[in-house]
Amino acid sequence: MFRGSIVALVTPMHADGEVDDASLKRLVDFHVAEGTTAIVSVGTTGESATLDEDEHCAVIRRTVELAAGRIPIIAGTGANSTREAIVLTRCAQEAGADAALLVTPYYNKPTQEGLYLHHKAIAEAVDIPQILYNVPGRTACDMQPETVSRLAEVRNIIGVKEATGDLTRVRAIRERCGPDFAIYSGDDATACELMLLGGDGVISVTSNLAPRLMREMCEAALRGDRQQALAINAKLDPLHRDLFVQSNPIPVKWAVAELGLCAHGIRLPLTWLSDDCQERVRTAMSHAGLL
Repeated sequence: MFRGSIVALVTPMHADGEVDDASLKRLVDFHVAEGTTAIVSVGTTGESATLDEDEHCAVIRRTVELAAGRIPIIAGTGANSTREAIVLTRCAQEAGADAALLVTPYYNKPTQEGLYLHHKAIAEAVDIPQILYNVPGRTACDMQPETVSRLAEVRNIIGVKEATGDLTRVRAIRERCGPDFAIYSGDDATACELMLLGGDGVISVTSNLAPRLMREMCEAALRGDRQQALAINAKLDPLHRDLFVQSNPIPVKWAVAELGLCAHGIRLPLTWLSDDCQERVRTAMSHAGLL
């Protein structure tokens, strides 16, 4: 359903932490103009952990409205409560989102059977295409390829965002799930190689800043042009690295604000990028030709 460069969009905020609707419109228009494949609304990079349920649904709904059919919207609807995830996924469906992205339950460390039953319950409760999201570095929960394979048999579970950076998983998931199950990178640093190995795209932090370059890199990788893909990716490598110099989305929100695309707003417990890290991110942006 979706291939190429998918942006994990920041949720723009005013200095007081309230959602900035004007900047949200600016960002959606920016990604439409730059050729981004799809937008993930209110994922981890969109500060899903600090938006309450009403705000979460409202931002998804507003993003769908602003997109106006010009670009697909994938709603981040994961939670560590199955009931809450069902509510959020239903909100996304009612808002008109094209799919939902569901992170594995964080903190409570379910078993593989618990992961299977959690995602199966959400898929059966809400008839919207759903993408699994495995990011054990943030959730303390690692969905194994065998569990992904079981869930791939559920009709409306269409793919997985694999953010371990472990490229052997691409082969393992592809072998178990077949060619029609989408595999997306959730790790910008290894996304190019993942696509060259047969993955379908990347759900990207870097795309917030360099959507055109990310789109061009993905297009080259997906058509198997290793030389071109790696050449473009070389311009992006410092961003892939330095946008994680502090916890995501701290650096990327600062960088998006530096480009004049949003205000200087973030919610506690996250704080604005510290002064000693700003020059490092600015240098990475210059390397990519953004400044």
